[in-house]
Amino acid sequence: MMLKEKQNLTGWGFLAPATLMIAVMSFYPMFRALILSFKTGIGTGMTWSGLYNYTRMFQDGVFMQALKNNFIYLIIQVPIMLILALVLATMLNDRSLKCKGLFRTAIFLPCATSLVSYAIIFRSLFAVDGFFNTFLVKAGILETGYNFLGNPTSARIVIILALIWRWTGYNMVFYLSGLQNIEYSVYEAAKIDGASPFTIFWKITAPLLKPTILLTAIISTNGTLQLFDESVNLTNGGPANSTITMSHYIYNMSFKYVPNFGYAAAMSFLILILVAVLAFVQMKVGDKRD
Repeated sequence: MMLKEKQNLTGWGFLAPATLMIAVMSFYPMFRALILSFKTGIGTGMTWSGLYNYTRMFQDGVFMQALKNNFIYLIIQVPIMLILALVLATMLNDRSLKCKGLFRTAIFLPCATSLVSYAIIFRSLFAVDGFFNTFLVKAGILETGYNFLGNPTSARIVIILALIWRWTGYNMVFYLSGLQNIEYSVYEAAKIDGASPFTIFWKITAPLLKPTILLTAIISTNGTLQLFDESVNLTNGGPANSTITMSHYIYNMSFKYVPNFGYAAAMSFLILILVAVLAFVQMKVGDKRD
């Protein structure tokens, strides 16, 4: 056997266990779920129904509300979070700043917090007798506590604030990594030429970080379309399903209500299609490499 053939065989030997596990634990269940999405019924009584589950989604008021909520969170929260992360990364990349490690750790720490824990904390903060209502009442802004989680608009705002609080530091780390790979002499030359901080940011930092910004945009879009924990633990989808997300509704259809796994599988594949389409669009718009 040739040396190259031995090397290839050795490589496949190392890859085979992981490939087998991925095929059995990921791709096979995905294939089974795809078949399941074309069926209706429960257990052994499931029958082939074609595209019924897919057409039903667009006639389901709760699912359409969940789809709307996901896009509200996506359109509002993701740009604010990424811009804030980029600004913070730029500030914390300044060589003259003292205690940079402390600030970086403090901003990243929310990302290390348990999803359930931080959702419960935000639920307590915005409760009728929570910290924010207590502060607003004592400051004379409100007479009585406002039910932030009982109003559809304010409940969505609380979810958006929670997402920004938790994930900004996560994205900031990506930008910091990218910034530290940019030669500092580029910034020094721009300062000598009289460029303002905004011009340096817009003409140098943003273009050089474009691949990283694209990566974080795709990751954030993917995560927001699959949002689950905040809807379940923070608002429980309420009031009246006004903050429910698609993943939360899929969970309800599978385990909370009378099980309808075929319909839940169809909704899951719609999320997959949305993630793939948006990622493709972002790649086409953001990646200009030949």
